[in-house]
Amino acid sequence: SAYRLCIMRKLPSVLARTLTSGTSASPGFPDMSEVRSKLRDIVGASTNWRDHVQAMQERKALHTLLAKQQEDLPPRRMKDSYLEVILPLGSQPEIREKYLNVHNSVRFGRILEDLDSLGVLICYTHTKQEMQQRSPLSIVTALVDKINLCQKIIHPDCDIKFTGNVSWVGKTSMEVKMHMLQLHDGDYSPVLDATFVMVARDPENKRSAFVNPLIPESPEEEEIFKQGELNKLKRIEFSTASLLKMAPTAEERNIVHDIFLNTLDTRQEGEGTVSFQSRKLPPNSVWMEDAKLKGLQICHPEERNIFNRIFGGFLMRKAFELGWATACSYGGSRPFIVSVDDIMFQKPVEVGSLLLLSGQVCYTEKKYIQIRVHSEVYNANTREHHTTNIFHFTFISENEVPQVVPKTYG
Repeated sequence: SAYRLCIMRKLPSVLARTLTSGTSASPGFPDMSEVRSKLRDIVGASTNWRDHVQAMQERKALHTLLAKQQEDLPPRRMKDSYLEVILPLGSQPEIREKYLNVHNSVRFGRILEDLDSLGVLICYTHTKQEMQQRSPLSIVTALVDKINLCQKIIHPDCDIKFTGNVSWVGKTSMEVKMHMLQLHDGDYSPVLDATFVMVARDPENKRSAFVNPLIPESPEEEEIFKQGELNKLKRIEFSTASLLKMAPTAEERNIVHDIFLNTLDTRQEGEGTVSFQSRKLPPNSVWMEDAKLKGLQICHPEERNIFNRIFGGFLMRKAFELGWATACSYGGSRPFIVSVDDIMFQKPVEVGSLLLLSGQVCYTEKKYIQIRVHSEVYNANTREHHTTNIFHFTFISENEVPQVVPKTYG
């Protein structure tokens, strides 16, 4: 089963071997609230919304601390950025409510928020300058490359441990690998693996900024680093393969043509010719245009990140929840998340924006449902719409689901 993928296998992080099983949250590990307050300290973020403009003005002075070239920065090792963080759902029941869903398991949207915060802190740990409490870098999430789950249920009353480190570094970007484990019978067992890509910008979040190079120390680390390089090349290739820039391959054309032929109505009377205009839905299928859900979010200051834009984790949580609802209403039973792919953060979302989310079933196979959530902001003053994110979620339903069928070429 898809869920047994990583239960039995070794954790892919070279540093995961430092994990030891324990029976409760170790007092030495920070928890998620400490992660967020640490991030505020590193950036000097205001805790009052009314002071946010002044806080950003103060950050401007940090420009002088930026490196002119990457070579000026001391190289770091993978273990330098390694962090372990506890989410004490078992040992501190008072935080449980925030993470609980109606099925008495953990809300995955909350986990996305935690991974996003942890990923940023790991990058700040990698780029930390001795003697400087405040970082001149604005580190933001550029992409969620992949999150794979190997447990169907995340229990709401057992401690969770997150671990992670920087696994690859370019000139201004960093790949972060994170793992989530949950305590059962005195042992931590794997729940998910995640790969995020973060970018470093100047103190005002306007231009790219250099980050410390990464030096692999063992053959295993070399392998991880090489994989990060391959991931980067794959992303570049993928971004140029858009249908708006490139024609479909021969194989893709055949697939599209087969789907199209499958929807033609061959029972027409008259001259015995089949009209391209007359389309019918194959049995046990749903037109793609009928498999959508929409949502609207007003972006309040409460949801801001340390740079006074809307927190990427919040956007992911909202998109995931709409994606889950789309999969639930389409399949008619409870869906479970299997993986998250290719979340591109194209534009930051400003506080005060109207966020429009639209969920679409775009592919189905047996019990699997693939959902694409498109997110855009609407500026009421200029009346303009801008795409900010596109999310891809794969769910597995309790029962087999109808096949989704596209009607148009798009």
